[in-house]
Amino acid sequence: MHAIFKVPVENKGKIDQLLKDDLVSRQSITLRDAAALSMKGKETYVLIEGSEEALEKADELFKEFGDKLEGEDAESLFKKIKDKEAEAEGGMGLLFG
Repeated sequence: MHAIFKVPVENKGKIDQLLKDDLVSRQSITLRDAAALSMKGKETYVLIEGSEEALEKADELFKEFGDKLEGEDAESLFKKIKDKEAEAEGGMGLLFG
């Protein structure tokens, strides 16, 4: 299970507060700026992969300073993040392979 949250640039520092939550911090968390995903804007996207309980807690925490992406937008961005990770891993394989 996963969830993606969009955090405006002015709230980026608040992401650290979320990462201090015991339950949420034990999940797989990926942060990507819009520019790193070849997107316009200055938002930061936070992908959290983990248990349903942790995702519910993250949703509660993010309501104060970010937006949860839903539906096709969320799935499209999830694919983009995973594709970028695969590209990076492939590049490292060429360097060290």
